[in-house]
Amino acid sequence: MKPELQRRVQRYGWDKASGYYEKSWADQLKPAQDLLLNMADLKEGERVIDVACGTGLVSIEAAKKVGGNGFVLGTDISDKMIEEAKLISANQNVTNIDFQRMDAEELNLNGTVFNVALSALGIMYYPDPLKACEEMKRVLTQGGRAAAAVWGDRKNCGWAEIFPIVDSRVETDVCPLFFQMGTGENLKITFKMAGFRNLRLEKISTELYYKNAEEACLAVFAGGPVAMAYSRFDEKTKEEAHLEYIDSIKDYWKEDHYEIPGEFVVVCGYK
Repeated sequence: MKPELQRRVQRYGWDKASGYYEKSWADQLKPAQDLLLNMADLKEGERVIDVACGTGLVSIEAAKKVGGNGFVLGTDISDKMIEEAKLISANQNVTNIDFQRMDAEELNLNGTVFNVALSALGIMYYPDPLKACEEMKRVLTQGGRAAAAVWGDRKNCGWAEIFPIVDSRVETDVCPLFFQMGTGENLKITFKMAGFRNLRLEKISTELYYKNAEEACLAVFAGGPVAMAYSRFDEKTKEEAHLEYIDSIKDYWKEDHYEIPGEFVVVCGYK
């Protein structure tokens, strides 16, 4: 897929997912986001940019950590995600924060104005992850730090069959190399190529909890990266895809809920 088309798919796909994302993924992604924030070690008064911020799950927590003298800018390629993030932060009375639509590979910012750059589960969607890492480094002050989280190895993510299930019904090319950044030390290598130093990598295994099949399907189909393709399914196709996905996660049913395994990789480095 050409980069321009991939960016358009990401932009409008996440527009489709924006209304389901917070409900479907807030709890499930928290372990990775907590590790990301812990490794970034935010300080009172720091300026932070959160790239591919989605609905602001990490941005809002970062704003609370840096306090009233600090500031957080959340950026995302999706207009609808930005709208959701603004609404949620306003409802929580978080005032030291702003959200703007930007492409991660071309941040519309001049100068080195941030102490910390964050990217929680966004890098694997970019056409050029290295360029996005270079952009994060560009906007950091000297000695500033960046931390990024991605999904881990495909074999350690129990929900991974969602991609072939959807692609067998409609060509998506959502992200053909989705799990590449979380395999081995690829994320760390990309950070190194971007010029970051003193790199640290951590991996964690976790479980995604869903009360029933409906919740599990809603998350991956409507609230995740295949949302645009899923929106093109007719009702019969949706039902068939749901049944196939439910069958793929049947081994993770635990009496009254699903515990679907997941793996996350987090890297932190300094400019």
